[in-house]
Amino acid sequence: MSGERLRLLFLNLGHTYDHLFMLLYATAVITMEAHFDLTYGELLALATPGFIAFGAGALPAGWLGDRWSRTGMITLFFIGIGAASVLTGLARTPLEIATGLFLIGVFASIYHPVGIAMVAEGAPERLGWRIGVNGVFGNMGVAGAALVAAFLAETISWRAAFIVPGVVAVATGLGFRVLANRMHAAGAPRKPAKKGVGMIPGWQRALAVIAITTLFGGIIFNATTVSLPKVFDERLGGIALTTIGVGAMASIVYAVAGFIQIVVGKLVDRYPVRPIFIGITGAQVLTLIVAAYATDWAMFLIALCIMLLVFGQIPIADTLVARFTPDEYRSRVYSVKYLLTLGVSSMAVPAIAILHGVGDGFATLFFALAACALLVWLATLALPGRRAVAVAPAE
Repeated sequence: MSGERLRLLFLNLGHTYDHLFMLLYATAVITMEAHFDLTYGELLALATPGFIAFGAGALPAGWLGDRWSRTGMITLFFIGIGAASVLTGLARTPLEIATGLFLIGVFASIYHPVGIAMVAEGAPERLGWRIGVNGVFGNMGVAGAALVAAFLAETISWRAAFIVPGVVAVATGLGFRVLANRMHAAGAPRKPAKKGVGMIPGWQRALAVIAITTLFGGIIFNATTVSLPKVFDERLGGIALTTIGVGAMASIVYAVAGFIQIVVGKLVDRYPVRPIFIGITGAQVLTLIVAAYATDWAMFLIALCIMLLVFGQIPIADTLVARFTPDEYRSRVYSVKYLLTLGVSSMAVPAIAILHGVGDGFATLFFALAACALLVWLATLALPGRRAVAVAPAE
């Protein structure tokens, strides 16, 4: 395997780790109620600072990636998120748990603005495909989190659900650093070249649409991925009877739905983006309304449809950013995008905790998410109708 392909593999693995570590707690918390004198809602609320950091940290991370070193930032991401996860596993009090989850969010915030900008470097004619494949790796992290956390929590302890993955992440970071040093010694540039190419026409309108769709789309993504294990725990009573069973069912949904990003990536490389975007977001509105009433196998199937649509939306926005912005600014543009989507989506965690406390908590949650999806659909109607041309600086 060439150095460039191996580098891309590390970057794709980084996307897996990013979502895996952010969602380990969503499943592990189900088993933690027996160890702490707190309810599910109270324990879940401890993750709120971490999700805020996940979004807020994107802006400085993107700036440092463009101004300092993208390679250095990704190395820091791997080692930092692993060490923070180990500390979370060693926590003894709710405050220490919240602190560990906050640190995970800080280091996790590095990946999206920096890692995706690195994936977008080169091969503009296959940009959608590259981002789609990277998105699948990210979704494997979402899928793996439920299964890994459930398996380690039930077979060893909830602490192992954080410590074991943390050690693996640190080792991966050291491996990435060794590869980067070898590539730099062989002549690979440490920073993207600056060619002075500006934004392409229509960028203001396109980025405004992206801002709105990712803002509310981030709420939908975060709420569905964080709440799904607990939704399955309550609504698949006739199917999944153990925590491992719940984790496995959630992982199946995440894993199967994840591959839609490759399909969508290929579609946006070949066809106009606007009708694809409108169709995906419109279907989200309908499926979220149906989910408010579903149970057992109907809940499982509608959850699969929801995640297909939620994951399918991701490569569209990332591809549009890459097409409309030159490489030398791309990390910063991605950082603003993820500051919006991940920062505001951090509200999803306390919203889940609050709504779960009412009688029809998850039904109310799904109706609220359907309203967000409607706003996203309305925003996509304003997307420029013509197909954007791929930007060619530093490619």
